[in-house]
Amino acid sequence: MIPTYTQRGRGTKTWLACALTFLLPLAAADKPEATETAEPSTTSAVSTAAPGSEIEQLKKLLADQQRQIDELRRTIAEQQQKKASDTSVPVRASTLPVTEPSTPHPSLGQVASASPMIPPAPASASAPALVPQAAGSNSANLCEATGDNAVPPYLRLGNICIVPIGFMDLTGLWRDKNAGSSLGSSFGSVPYNNTVNAKNSEYRFTPQNSRIGFRIDGDWKGTHFIGYNEFDFLGTSGSTNLTVTNGAFVPRLRLFWVDARKGKLEFLAGQSWSMLTPNRSGISALPGDLFYSQVIDVNYMAGLTWTRQPGMRVLFHATKTVTAGFSAENPDQYIGGSAGGSGITLPSALSALATTQLDNATNIGTFNPVLAIPTVNPDFIAKIALDPSSRLHLELAGIERSFKIWNPLTGTAAGAGQHFSKVGGGIQFGGNAEIIKGVRLISTNYWSDGGGRYLFGQAPDLIVRYDGSLSLIHSGGTVDGFEATYKNTLFYGYYGGILISRNTAFDLNGTTPIGYGYTGSPNSQNHYINEITIGFNQTIWRDPRYGAINAMGQYEYLDRSPWYVAPNAPKNTHDNTIYFNLRYTLPGAMPRF
Repeated sequence: MIPTYTQRGRGTKTWLACALTFLLPLAAADKPEATETAEPSTTSAVSTAAPGSEIEQLKKLLADQQRQIDELRRTIAEQQQKKASDTSVPVRASTLPVTEPSTPHPSLGQVASASPMIPPAPASASAPALVPQAAGSNSANLCEATGDNAVPPYLRLGNICIVPIGFMDLTGLWRDKNAGSSLGSSFGSVPYNNTVNAKNSEYRFTPQNSRIGFRIDGDWKGTHFIGYNEFDFLGTSGSTNLTVTNGAFVPRLRLFWVDARKGKLEFLAGQSWSMLTPNRSGISALPGDLFYSQVIDVNYMAGLTWTRQPGMRVLFHATKTVTAGFSAENPDQYIGGSAGGSGITLPSALSALATTQLDNATNIGTFNPVLAIPTVNPDFIAKIALDPSSRLHLELAGIERSFKIWNPLTGTAAGAGQHFSKVGGGIQFGGNAEIIKGVRLISTNYWSDGGGRYLFGQAPDLIVRYDGSLSLIHSGGTVDGFEATYKNTLFYGYYGGILISRNTAFDLNGTTPIGYGYTGSPNSQNHYINEITIGFNQTIWRDPRYGAINAMGQYEYLDRSPWYVAPNAPKNTHDNTIYFNLRYTLPGAMPRF
């Protein structure tokens, strides 16, 4: 039977309704969000609707469902926007980009003037993820970042970052001779075997090498500035409280400087390590970028050129691998006597120069000892550093020094007298190279004419002739060795040496020798000082949130030989020192600017 037109039309409507039931929801999923806000209908009576209105009812039902979907989308979007703006909701650290510390090797201790936990590693070595960078900051100044950090490595105060720096040390030391120098070695005054001090050994504990301070970083209109401050507890004290009762160790200012860099130019002023101190990289004043060995001994190595003194410097970063610098630093007219260093013999008529015009480190003024000595001009230092890669650093430095005294005894007329002056200088060169992964060779060398003060005061700068004229003393030093890292342990070994030349004259009578190294001179006037040392630094535990604990050990052999040996007197002397140190290093690191 052939169906009528009416029957075919009714069947077509039924199949079309079924197709729309499946196809329209799929099409609705791709529709743009609706702008209507009317309440959606939740009821529909498809089963009771008249056949002629099935299409319209289905369309109405699908429209109601679409409005519900749109409303749900808006609700979800509002909740997501509210969650993103709510700073009380913690952000998972794994979703944040990580800013590496400002040093190329994992060394929590390098922000303080401490030996880094390990020597600088090649650029391919990865640093620990200490500083998750806060999300949502578009500022060039990383200290202005907003949001929460999972591991807070620094404190933010306004537009600057502050890191508390330092460590707490407990050092035990033993010497087979009682040198009387406490924690640091007095290289030039090791006791001779025929003295009382050589008959006794010494052992002591001390926390004096502990250090505390802070570092401030920021960026202002493209200029990166650093403020650095550091104290230890090796200050001079006249109190018996150090050992008898309460261990009243005295704080001492080590470093206090500010540095600003914009583009290729950099300027630093304050008390810092001298620019003559060897660098591990560049010409940076940050302790982690300097080479002063890895030893526990707070006087470092015999033969090392270093001071910490006030001054200012200008650096020019010609390229990423070449840096040149010029500094003006605090001068001193030094004739020996500091830290066991040899002293000169003055003319008998001019012995008062040691307390008025020349620094003998023992009696140079009662009110303001260091500044009581007259000086002509600053010590001027120039330096150039080459860093073709992280595996190689080379440097060359020169120093110019000026000396001047007034001899009141010259002439016979009232008010007579005469000035005497001299200009001296020195050259320092060296570098370090990573010959294989984790093993680095280091050498630094220095030779001077009147620059003995920079050898930790172990050599005088000059002598004075009977008429008051000045003559400079030649002196030099070297430190050569290796540093090797295996897993969490650093091993090191160095040789250090100092050579002091003879410079003699005769007193006014023409027969009495004076100066340095003459026949009959005291056995404190050294010709050679040598040191051999080995040691280790073991990182026991480290966490970027809590700091690190290290155990260190060092063996040190020192010997010295005088210029003149009296009959039946020892030709030289030596001592042995063993250090053991436990250190807790404070956590903290700066973001990379």
